[in-house]
Amino acid sequence: MDTRRLGEILLARGLISEHDLVAALMLQQQTGELLGLLLVRVGALAEVDLLPVLAAQLDLPIQGPDDGPAPGQVAAFLTELRSPSGWWIDRHAAAWRTETGAVICAAAHPLDPALRDRLATVGEGVSYRLAPRATVAGFVEDLAPSALPDTLGVSTGGDEVARIREMAQEAPVIDFVNGIFSDALARRASDLHIEPYEDHFVVRMRIDGLLVTVRQAPRARFDAVCSRIKLLSAMDIGERRLPQDGRQSIRVAGRELDLRVSTLPSAWGESLVLRLLGKSDRLPELEELGLAADQAGALTALVERPNGIVLLTGPTGSGKTTTIYRLLTHLNNGARKIITVEDPIEFDLPGVIQMQARPEIGLTFAAGLRAMLRQDPDVIMVGEIRDPQTARIAVQAALTGHLVIATAHTNSALAAVARLVDLGVETFLLADVLQGLVGQRLGRRLCDCAEPSTRAQAAEHEAARPATFRATGKAAWREPKGCPRCSGSGYRGRLGLFEIVRFEPALSSAVRRQAGEADLEAVVRQAGFVSLAEDGYAKARAGLTTLAEVARVLGADDAVRFEPAETVSG
Repeated sequence: MDTRRLGEILLARGLISEHDLVAALMLQQQTGELLGLLLVRVGALAEVDLLPVLAAQLDLPIQGPDDGPAPGQVAAFLTELRSPSGWWIDRHAAAWRTETGAVICAAAHPLDPALRDRLATVGEGVSYRLAPRATVAGFVEDLAPSALPDTLGVSTGGDEVARIREMAQEAPVIDFVNGIFSDALARRASDLHIEPYEDHFVVRMRIDGLLVTVRQAPRARFDAVCSRIKLLSAMDIGERRLPQDGRQSIRVAGRELDLRVSTLPSAWGESLVLRLLGKSDRLPELEELGLAADQAGALTALVERPNGIVLLTGPTGSGKTTTIYRLLTHLNNGARKIITVEDPIEFDLPGVIQMQARPEIGLTFAAGLRAMLRQDPDVIMVGEIRDPQTARIAVQAALTGHLVIATAHTNSALAAVARLVDLGVETFLLADVLQGLVGQRLGRRLCDCAEPSTRAQAAEHEAARPATFRATGKAAWREPKGCPRCSGSGYRGRLGLFEIVRFEPALSSAVRRQAGEADLEAVVRQAGFVSLAEDGYAKARAGLTTLAEVARVLGADDAVRFEPAETVSG
């Protein structure tokens, strides 16, 4: 047992700063609450980092989510004690009697005298365990009464707003919301979805591109949780009829986060979606994004050209913005003036002038692009070319000696040509200004726990290669297994799939004569073009992901290209 004070231990381990400790101690003098709880509440420390320190200091085991009570055991034991469930929920504690008769109590504060008094009638045989609040919530979530607010779907009056504001600032609500944020950071989630239903609400997290349900709580607690998040995001907590957007910087688990929130009125309350953007997150290198060395070289060569348009294509969430930020960082050598117009600005780039588009006041992509041309830029980044006006201005900027990097929502790189034509750009201008097109998707990367494929599995994968694929190097097929690091999914992290089109004279001529996408692909094939399906197959063959994951990301239209190709030699 470590006899040092908790603050001293946390400082010695580098988990908190001296400033954090002083601030928490001052707050403790005002509230009288536990120091560790206060450090977590103010965002200086993650609960997952606090628990091992407390366990060593108190000589108590940590309760895991998988070895908890069986269904009904908590409710049965509280009935036996004649103890109200609300009391246990407020204290983040749960107790149950096992099949052998032993009594276990899992709590965020297992030394709480009131908790020990409540269990005194059981005798001396109670086994106390430290437990994360999220774990305890899972044990007792079906005990709380559910209730629907009588203000559902209406704009709230002044007295009701004051009541909800007071509820949102209560410690249990703050702890619940902070716990969600901390859990999202620990799981590397990019988005949080909080969705209300008739008698409960659920918390889902987008992890490596897929939504996973992580928590469920009674509907009666939703209004306070929703209002707490809206308060953090500087939104109107009294307005529930209209969608709202908010943004704020917060501190969670010792990290600074940009919080972007969207609310949407639904049948049972406001659905919330939160994007978590870490201020200290490092931009990955091109190779870390999934680009092979030759792909990275081709892409950097495209953006090092003095003028023209380089267009990145793909659906929302395919990683286009991250790739562009890395390219801008590569170009930002102090000798170039770089200006962006974005919606939203997702990452702060020192040395780059970044402008937030605000359509509600007339600052659209087109208006921002027109204004930045008077700022003597060398490189211009446009968040998205989505309308004829933006497309025309981007083309004119490229013709007048600027390098324009932009995004567009198309299913493939070559489809961007038809998209720009649809927006009113003449093909002879496109042939002159387009320097390169990049198609991108994001798939899940296999975790380190993945196992080598069997001989039969490898043979099946090899038979499914695209007909145009030419194998290079030794195959290293792997299959997902699952471990604690990847939460049993078999995947951890994400991997980019890319196709890159460089505009050579033959391709420019084909665009000028208004060739279709199939004819354009035939031209770029002669220059060694590698499609998204082929790049995905190559990365699966190298053991970085799986064919199933590539098929999921690309969709049925591209996945069917993974078919036997007996005439292709490897």
